[in-house]
Amino acid sequence: MEQPRVTANGNIGPIDSSRIPRYAGAATFARLPRLDEVDRADIAVVGVPFDSGVSYRPGARFGSNHVRESSRLLRPYNPALDISPFERVQVADAGDMAVNPFNINEAIETIQQNALDLTADGTKLVTLGGDHTIALPLLRAASERAGAPVAMLHFDAHLDTWDTYFGAEYTHGTPFRRAVEEGILDTEAISHVGTRGPLYGVKDLEDDRRFGFGIVTSSDVFRQGVDEVIAKLRDRIGNRPLYISIDIDVLDPAHAPGTGTPEAGGITSRELLEILRGMRGMNLIGADVVEVAPAYDHAEITGVAASHVAYDLVSLMADQATTNTTAEER
Repeated sequence: MEQPRVTANGNIGPIDSSRIPRYAGAATFARLPRLDEVDRADIAVVGVPFDSGVSYRPGARFGSNHVRESSRLLRPYNPALDISPFERVQVADAGDMAVNPFNINEAIETIQQNALDLTADGTKLVTLGGDHTIALPLLRAASERAGAPVAMLHFDAHLDTWDTYFGAEYTHGTPFRRAVEEGILDTEAISHVGTRGPLYGVKDLEDDRRFGFGIVTSSDVFRQGVDEVIAKLRDRIGNRPLYISIDIDVLDPAHAPGTGTPEAGGITSRELLEILRGMRGMNLIGADVVEVAPAYDHAEITGVAASHVAYDLVSLMADQATTNTTAEER
């Protein structure tokens, strides 16, 4: 029988891989306990198996479980951030939201309500998609919990601020235009990171600037370097409540072939992880990792990258929670 490891702080951590092989048993994120196996969770990893908003290759509905399977090799200590996140705070896998694949509007409402329910007691969410449509209801919930528009860093090959596809307002290419229109983003503190590739026209960029977005392209990351990019992003965001949304296609197809809309010339998994680690100490209130489509993945290249990204997001939240607790004790 699988026995979770109780940490020094009394949290229930991952299954002990020295007793149960990593490849055995049910897959939860990083082999963590399920949400129903713990009294509470400071951070919950939840899946949203939904891809009815895609405009090209489908399959991201299978992404959350693929990332879970690819996370079996994650270990409890994160040396890059010098933190054992599962010991610092209670982290659990909340399973998957059940959303209607035939009705996008209903699915969006369901995701928003589930996110509000999961965060009602202060739990923070790291969400595994699913396509990028799901970012809109997650941002709605995050803004409602924050009581104000939120800052956002959007890692993606694409802008995702287009107006409609075939007359549809809610797709994986439109969430951030809708978010600006709804007033749930702080337009003085939003930026794309890693964008590249052809657009429909210069108006795409003009609209994007009008919405308030800054842009750090994949070429900027290459030419300016990670440290300069981190400094610019931190300066733009400040200490505002921050949501991070990561489309795995921000990575070059060499690092993430398993996605629906790949574009050449992307950043590396190393660059993405280092930029995320550079956000340490910021007021991170929620995050998602989306657009993993396992049918196009091989050797779990994309799944492994996505699982490490989610692990670092959890680590950042755990570090922040510990820092806040220490400050309150003082």
